[in-house]
Amino acid sequence: MLHNLGKTRSSLKADHLLQTPDTFIRTPLPGVNSVEFIVHIAPQLGAGFIQMTAEFAAGGVLPAAPEAVERFLYVLEGQLTLTAEDTKYSLNSCCYAFIPHGTDHDLKAISAARVVILEKFYQGLNSPEPPKLIVGNEFDIPSEPLGGDDDLQVRHLMPDGPTWDFAVNTMTYQPGVALSQVEIHVMEHGLLMLEGGGIYRLGDHWYPVTAGDFIWMAPYCPQWFGALGKTPAKYLIYKDWYRHPLGG
Repeated sequence: MLHNLGKTRSSLKADHLLQTPDTFIRTPLPGVNSVEFIVHIAPQLGAGFIQMTAEFAAGGVLPAAPEAVERFLYVLEGQLTLTAEDTKYSLNSCCYAFIPHGTDHDLKAISAARVVILEKFYQGLNSPEPPKLIVGNEFDIPSEPLGGDDDLQVRHLMPDGPTWDFAVNTMTYQPGVALSQVEIHVMEHGLLMLEGGGIYRLGDHWYPVTAGDFIWMAPYCPQWFGALGKTPAKYLIYKDWYRHPLGG
């Protein structure tokens, strides 16, 4: 069978990656049973974090991250239980959790499930306030208009402040709505399209994007998004945050 003679929307440039589902490759990771991983971005490409989609069979278990690594989870589908700090939490679609570095925990799938996993080494400050475990549901977080535009709503899934060294948001665009500017900044992004679609400018390139696509944006990559179609477009987006560029 000819696979469209190598045709794909996926694209890798010096300052960005668009990775579409037709190019996803599953891989196992050591010490993890009945879970396959799509590693979307990792330090091998120059990123300061890892973003993966974990695909759990029923009964699959994800053990704790390495000692110095903090972890964020967002459930795309399925039912799971998170056990952390001697407490068991039930997670289903749109639930999320932040697990601080050094926290013993495991994530077990009750049914087949898909979960976004973000991991990075915690970049601490000389602060007496360590990060704490967070477990919640996206829709319990009030949404806020971005730049006063009620048709572009943001939910902040992580607290803000010097304790926290990254942010994760969901952003929902009504059809025809776009970012008000092309952004160029020091933060890098990992982005997973959850619903709908539109056009993404990355660097000097414009790409059609749709639900299921992953995007990595390096620091200073020019970026802009506009929603197209008849339904809202929504994505989950990560950025490093609240740390000096020299590491302080």
